[in-house]
Parts: sequence; C-alpha cells; structure tokens
Amino acid sequence: MSADGSDMAAASDSDGLQLTLELEHPDCWMREVTAATAAKLLVNAAYLVDGKVKAHVVAYAESAAAVEALVAATRASDHTHAVTEMDTRRSFGGISAPVNKATRTLLVEYGPEESIHDALVSHGFMNQEPIRIRDGTEYWTVAIDESRTTIQEKLDAVCAQKDATITVTQITSATTGSRERDELAVRQLSDRQRDVFELARKRGYYDYPREVSGSELADELGIAKTTLHEHLRKVEATLLGPRDADRG
Repeated sequence: MSADGSDMAAASDSDGLQLTLELEHPDCWMREVTAATAAKLLVNAAYLVDGKVKAHVVAYAESAAAVEALVAATRASDHTHAVTEMDTRRSFGGISAPVNKATRTLLVEYGPEESIHDALVSHGFMNQEPIRIRDGTEYWTVAIDESRTTIQEKLDAVCAQKDATITVTQITSATTGSRERDELAVRQLSDRQRDVFELARKRGYYDYPREVSGSELADELGIAKTTLHEHLRKVEATLLGPRDADRG
C-alpha cells in the first residue's frame, strides 16, 4: 500500500467492511442508566414512529435488583417519554434474553434528537447485530460499502452532528486480500504504535466484554491513559485511511 493510503482506499471501494464501534453521545438514556447501575442493555430494534423513537430492549444483570434499578432509572430519566414492560419469555426478531441472567424486556419511547441511530444509518452504516450498552458506552457492529477514507469522513460527520465520540475497535474486510492489506497498513505504524496496538489486542482490549481497561493497559505500558488513546487513534486513522488535511 502506498504511503497516502490510495491502494487501501481503491481496494475497499468494492470490498464491504464490517466495523466494531464504541460510541458515546450526550442526552442518551441508555448510556445514563447503564452508567448508573450494574445492569446492561441489548437493543434489538429501534423505529421512528410519529416523530418518536421506539426501541425494543432487553435489560439484564447478575441480580434482579440490578435490573430493577435500571428499569426504575429508565422510567425516571428525563430522556425517556414512556416505558412499557413486555413478555421476557418470548424472543423478538431473533434475539432472546441472555441465559442465566436476571432480565426484563422493555419498549422505550424517546425523542429522535437523543438517538444516534438515524445519524449512523443515514450515513450508510447498517447495523449487523443487536446494539450492546454497558457502563455508559454503546457497542455497535455495522457494515458499510465505502472506501476507508470515505468511512472516516462519514464517522467525522456523525460525530459533528451528534457531538459524539466514536472509536473504531475492529475492522473486518470481506476478502482475504483485504485482510492482507490490513496487515500492510499495520506495518506502516511506528514501532511504539505497533507495540501499543499489539499489546491491546493481546490483553483483550478489543474483546467484548473487554478483558482489560484503558487505565490498566496504560499502567502496564507505563504511559498516561491519554497517551494510550492517542496512540490507538493514530492506529485507527492508519487502518481507515488518511483524514482530511485540516484534521491531521
């Protein structure tokens, strides 16, 4: 691949990519309630109906008390309009409640301005799996058929539109040839960036759920957490392709 990423961009014009994303954005009740409780959420579907978003979600945790706390927080949130409990015994759209967990199934109504779903879909990111929310962070798996440079531009546009922070934690290409080009992209990294990236993968930083936190990884590397994230952002920029010149 050339230094400016043109080979990578040209190759992926015809190769679909699957991205794993970590999202944070303001005024989101899902982030709010999972940050405040020990429970987690699975979002199976979200629809825009009469100007409001209706989301089918499964709340789950190790204890019924934790799930109850999340449901209560959801009802009390300033960012939800209505919360309806549904039959947990039934699956919905192919998703079942997690086994061996306390669960509650909800239909939650809230304003579209507090959702990032439509912003992602309108920019071509198609959801591939149920959205997972835990500890105040959303985890998405999306597919998109664009060049890597265009993908970065679209992610930047979503971030600007929704005042969001989006981190690409994994990129999966459609073909073996594309995976080989991914390895070439990794080899463009500096020695320090590669060391940080490889250790992050080895320690399970990119696993779901994470095996190690950013703080723990930074401590092991002997660097500040902000420095760790800066290294990983540069890795993402290399894998996705160059950003606009004014973004460096």
